[in-house]
Amino acid sequence: MSSGGDGNSAYGHRPFERSRSHFTDRITADGRDGWPVTAGRYRLVVSRACPWASRAVISRRLLGLEDALSMAIADPVQDDRSWRFTLDPDGRDPVLGIRYLAQAYERREPGHPGGVSVPAIVDVPSGALVTNDYGRLTLDLATEWTALHRPGAPDLYPDRLRDEIDAVMADVYEDVNNGVYRAGFASEQGAYEKAFEGVFGRLELLSSRLAGQRYLVGDTITEADIRLFTTLVRFDAVYHGHFKCNRHKLTEDRVLWAYARDLFQTPGFGDTVDFDHIKRHYYRVHTGINPTGIVPLGPDLSGWRTPHRREELGGRPFGTGTPPGPVRAGEEVAARGRP
Repeated sequence: MSSGGDGNSAYGHRPFERSRSHFTDRITADGRDGWPVTAGRYRLVVSRACPWASRAVISRRLLGLEDALSMAIADPVQDDRSWRFTLDPDGRDPVLGIRYLAQAYERREPGHPGGVSVPAIVDVPSGALVTNDYGRLTLDLATEWTALHRPGAPDLYPDRLRDEIDAVMADVYEDVNNGVYRAGFASEQGAYEKAFEGVFGRLELLSSRLAGQRYLVGDTITEADIRLFTTLVRFDAVYHGHFKCNRHKLTEDRVLWAYARDLFQTPGFGDTVDFDHIKRHYYRVHTGINPTGIVPLGPDLSGWRTPHRREELGGRPFGTGTPPGPVRAGEEVAARGRP
């Protein structure tokens, strides 16, 4: 999710096109791009508001990488200078020593094209950005960082299922993850209607798929579930109203609502979600489609903790592994905005 410049005020006034990641270096076990997996060397910068960054937050926690990969949490409300660290004392990230994520981008490439996006991984010794490739980042956490995974970490991208996972994720990305943005930021009626139909057409197919199986691919949680969850958990809070994806709410689809609650109640998912950050970001930052900046008080979030009965479908959330332990001190989600 990008920030900076006049992009926020332009939403809804010009056609929406998601920018590709400009920095696509990979952190790998063999260090072939010059960035070897090394405990303590890198810092993951995220916003709890951003669905793309939330994928990395969830993956890091499920895999138990908290000691190996530290995490910085940006203020959900940016200014024109990019994601800022105003949640930290003195408005500086305590590890990188910077006030704005843009400073790490500039250290990597002065005057770089494009905006400043999260998730991003920064090299701590140099203070320079390594990657903002949200599509690849979490896959590498699952496959390249295995030597640093916790005992009992799940296999989020099992080799035997990768073709199916990739196909499911491609459809989810096009119609759901990115589709809600294309609907919300559409600048003309036809573009909005096309995106809207794509969102709900795909959700209907996903609902049918999940009616008889607990998870999207196989009988355990995979990367595909993480990527769908981060959109579903924001659906009623922001996409239904703010992005005009209002054919129905998530709570009105019996299967998807139960599926989303199942994941939310699984350690590593709901304990990373901050509805206050989510709502304040979307409604206050996207001034092109919400010029008043008013943040709605609803919807009622109490249903996220209600029984879902998805366990009756079988499946093992973590396969032969185990759930992650308690959330680390300093990474707890604030009580405000929580169900």
